[in-house]
Amino acid sequence: MAEPLILVTGANGQLGTTIKALSVLYPQFQFRFLTRNDLPVHQPGLVQEYFKNALPDFCINCAAYTAVDKAEAEKELAMLVNGEAVGVLATVCKSFNTKLIHISTDYVFDGTASTPYKENDTTKAVNYYGETKLRGEQLCQQNNAGSIIIRTSWVYAENGSNFVKTMMRLMKERSSLNVVNDQLGSPTYAADLAKLILAIIAESQNDEKKWVPGIYHYSNEGIISWYDFAIAIKNLTNSNCEIHPVPTSMYPTPAKRPAYSALDKGKIKSVYHTLVPAWEKSLSICINRMQP
Repeated sequence: MAEPLILVTGANGQLGTTIKALSVLYPQFQFRFLTRNDLPVHQPGLVQEYFKNALPDFCINCAAYTAVDKAEAEKELAMLVNGEAVGVLATVCKSFNTKLIHISTDYVFDGTASTPYKENDTTKAVNYYGETKLRGEQLCQQNNAGSIIIRTSWVYAENGSNFVKTMMRLMKERSSLNVVNDQLGSPTYAADLAKLILAIIAESQNDEKKWVPGIYHYSNEGIISWYDFAIAIKNLTNSNCEIHPVPTSMYPTPAKRPAYSALDKGKIKSVYHTLVPAWEKSLSICINRMQP
């Protein structure tokens, strides 16, 4: 019998690349990593045809339009990738009995909370990127009630463009930096999220009952500001760059950011018995891997 096939869309992104690196630890599965050129997920006919030939058992949808500020101008493209394409993928997954894990974001919330957001808290995006991701979630659940949606936040990895890599570069180039200290949330190391996703798939492959559809929240443990995050990066890289805390009002961006977007991870911990690493520990691992 052939090994179960896992399709991973968005193969060139931070999470897709990280899953690819970890896939060698799962020889019981076949993996196929797809870029947008390999499979334009917004085209129903092409997706249908691809699934008909491949017959995947699982699909991890990491494909996303992630340029938060550019989304305010490129509305059509952002909605196509983050909204409509997810609906297409969910429909096709259902018709081929493919189990779908879709990745979403903390930006579906408005950031006015003062305690970590639970999965069933009221969603209300503060920017267009958040609106597109929320639309993707809605279409995913409407078209395929058997899917799993994982909302995450502040994702970083050794690859791709992210806050950690940007800070490391700027701390080498400049003697001082201003970083906002009034936006609170939790970082997510892509390797931790990737391990969780693959563990869910491996468990449910062995036991059908382990596949529990619905929305889940996942990030590393701890709630910090971007300024706190920058200070930790400075300390771990032994940088001499001075970091100054500033309010968001001093750093205007085209897209508004939620002031508070910490996620409550109680549900995923209880359903999948997952251990969530502290953000400091994961950041340290990532930076160690990046430094020669």
